[in-house]
Amino acid sequence: MPATPSTPDKHTLYELCVQSPGDMVPMLRAIHGGDPRLLGEDFAGSAALSYVWAESAAERFATAVDLDASALMRRPDHPRVARIVGDVRTAADPAERACDVLFVGNFSIGYLHTRAELVAYLRHARSRLRPGGVFVCDTYGGESAFLTGEVTRDHRLPDGRRVRYTWEQRDANPLTGMVTDVLHFQVDRAGEVEQRLPEAFVYHWRLWSVPELRDAMIEAGFAATEVYDRTPDATDAEGNAYVLPAGGDGDVEESFIVCVAARV
Repeated sequence: MPATPSTPDKHTLYELCVQSPGDMVPMLRAIHGGDPRLLGEDFAGSAALSYVWAESAAERFATAVDLDASALMRRPDHPRVARIVGDVRTAADPAERACDVLFVGNFSIGYLHTRAELVAYLRHARSRLRPGGVFVCDTYGGESAFLTGEVTRDHRLPDGRRVRYTWEQRDANPLTGMVTDVLHFQVDRAGEVEQRLPEAFVYHWRLWSVPELRDAMIEAGFAATEVYDRTPDATDAEGNAYVLPAGGDGDVEESFIVCVAARV
């Protein structure tokens, strides 16, 4: 008898549809500009990036921090990945969890709703970086940043089933910067729906603008800030990415996703 297909949980679907750690590892290395060995992943979720980072080379190690133990501990132990269940603002001891690159992805910097919280966290992040280190977070912006609506994309599970992923911006207030973003998943095979996960993830975020992030980074003690398109400028045959910071003349798309970097 044929095997019954497994029912993917929401974290599996999130990793498939939302994350691209295989692309982000070379991107972070390129933004760093050297040979970073130690990664910090804050608001790590299931720590997908940390595992790909550690598995990309024997000399690379990662520390993943998140409040949600069920997400963070869903993978088997890895000898070069440390997982810490706790608040990213206090959980990682800078003396023990120093890193070359500290990354906050998937717009999670928006969990910090006030500027005071943002600056305090960035100061803690800076204290964890080794000389030459870089902090990187992503955000979205542009003309559609505070519009409500949905975007739907299709992805495929390894067994061929289709996953219909919908990103919904349900509420958005440009006067406060607060947005509510909701992720929905549907799994089907040959047109027959096998699984629906409406409102699999609901986020109430402060959508920080790029200038707000850069100003807070400088206030937190970083020496310089840069902005990078979320997609590398080029990638060679060995998988090395090449990036250049965006200029100050608005050379990004009208609606964009970017990485904002801060150097010690």
